[in-house]
Amino acid sequence: MLAITAHTATTALGRGRDAQARALRERRGGLRRNDFGDGVAGEQRLDTWIGRVDGLEDITLPDALMRWDCRNNRLAWLALQHDAMAERVDELLARHRAERVALVLGTSTSSIGATEEAYARLVDDGRHFPPGLDQPVVHTPHSLGHFVQQLTGLRGPCITVATACSSSAKVFAQAARLIHAGVADAALVGGVDTLCGSVLFGFNSLGLVSTAPCRPFDAARDGLSLGEAGGYAIVERAEPGQPGLRLCGYGESSDAHHMSTPHPEGLGAQLAMRAALTRAGIDAAQVGYLNLHGTATPANDAVEARAVAALFPETLHAGSTKGWTGHTLGAAGIVESVFALIALEEGLLPGTLNSEARDPACGAQIHFDNAQSGSLRYAMNNSFGFGGNNCSLVFGMA
Repeated sequence: MLAITAHTATTALGRGRDAQARALRERRGGLRRNDFGDGVAGEQRLDTWIGRVDGLEDITLPDALMRWDCRNNRLAWLALQHDAMAERVDELLARHRAERVALVLGTSTSSIGATEEAYARLVDDGRHFPPGLDQPVVHTPHSLGHFVQQLTGLRGPCITVATACSSSAKVFAQAARLIHAGVADAALVGGVDTLCGSVLFGFNSLGLVSTAPCRPFDAARDGLSLGEAGGYAIVERAEPGQPGLRLCGYGESSDAHHMSTPHPEGLGAQLAMRAALTRAGIDAAQVGYLNLHGTATPANDAVEARAVAALFPETLHAGSTKGWTGHTLGAAGIVESVFALIALEEGLLPGTLNSEARDPACGAQIHFDNAQSGSLRYAMNNSFGFGGNNCSLVFGMA
């Protein structure tokens, strides 16, 4: 097992861990009517609800980092400023050489929003990006990893994971392999994704976006609400007798059933969950809370409910937190892992926000209301991406 010695998240619910816990506890969501951007090519704003992080437009990066300036990297910087995460990274560097600390980050679209803007504002008869957007380091899928590496001073392996919506769940598995292989002694893991035209209009073109706040596992659900978020965690070897949070197990699968539709029987989801339980050395009945992927699309929720019912007893408390934050895509894995860690720390078991009429296809494991547990030992998080790219994580409390 590996120790998780720090964690933080910034979402539409607010900045830092306590803001997330408070909103979950109060059942206060962060979704709002879409007020992002001016549409694409003169189109009207998409009629939907979003989980937007306030204040990103007002952030000015330090001068030494301005060549990486974009919405996604601003959120990466902002998320690192809370829960003393920047200080914890400095402590990590003091315990280990910079070359022995890995950086593993997940993102779905990285800084593509800046690239969209650059192409929309071409200068010199359409031959060049405009000033301020002519920085090649921004227009790459690895922009996030490169930026955070410069921001933190970490010099170990620097990896960007881009596996759609499972991206920042898989960072835990990648970090664990690096540490167990002796390549690193610790890792800063995390994920950041921000709203942009490609995200909003891309998902809408697939018919997956709802015009109302998303309702996971509701009988009348009709699509997702998109969001943005950033978060981090520090993963290290656990010292003998060290108390605190643990990464107990991970499971990954890639069933490749379809580009955007999950396997109808949840084959990949089941494989990932079974592998995580096996690696953790526990039985499904020992999991007290499961944060579901639960996007509120008709196919995804039905398949996940079927997979969960096949593995877990009816006593499990499972819920989707996307009604609070929206679907934060490549950041969903880290954000919802933080929610699972909050469940372990506080015994707070989130239900499912906005949903009222339970889908009859759901098993008794799926709850709409919050619950409280005084003896939670294990919590789990599911993150499932396009292409059947799945990851499940088991966390525990030592």
